[in-house]
Amino acid sequence: MMTEFLAAALAFPTVLFSLLLLIVLAYWLTVALVGLDFDAPVMPVSISMFVVITWFAALVGTVLTPEGKLRYAVLAGSLLVGALVTKILLIPVRNWTKPEKPASRNDFVGRTAVVRTSRVTEQYGQAEVTADDGGTAVVQVRAAQSTELEAGQTALIFDYDAEGEFFWVVDITTGG
Repeated sequence: MMTEFLAAALAFPTVLFSLLLLIVLAYWLTVALVGLDFDAPVMPVSISMFVVITWFAALVGTVLTPEGKLRYAVLAGSLLVGALVTKILLIPVRNWTKPEKPASRNDFVGRTAVVRTSRVTEQYGQAEVTADDGGTAVVQVRAAQSTELEAGQTALIFDYDAEGEFFWVVDITTGG
């Protein structure tokens, strides 16, 4: 039984992936023993998964096909199976490792804010806006279209002026 396994593992095309499998095993042993830390965990995991799945598919294909016949088809099929199964299995891993988008002032555009100063004009004003995480911020705002807003009014933030570092707002009840 062990001889048949070794024969299949060392037969073409499985032998190609057997060598890669040994490299992957050596890598993970080194990581475990030395305690290496890497910044992009998806890459080593995805390559390792691809090699293991492709090796197994090639091994099964080698055992199921007659000697010498269809070996290149087994190679192509193994690569295809490895790529597809790895892609499917890595979907949750990629979702866990997505880098968080840094907060930006433009995230407030389209939100409502409550006026906190006595009034908001084209030259002056502050309002409190709530972020996605539930936190609040008091931001500089300016009223558009020669309108004034008063303390406690709800305004819609519709633009950010990066040069002046303030948000343009309109009265949400009248639209301007």
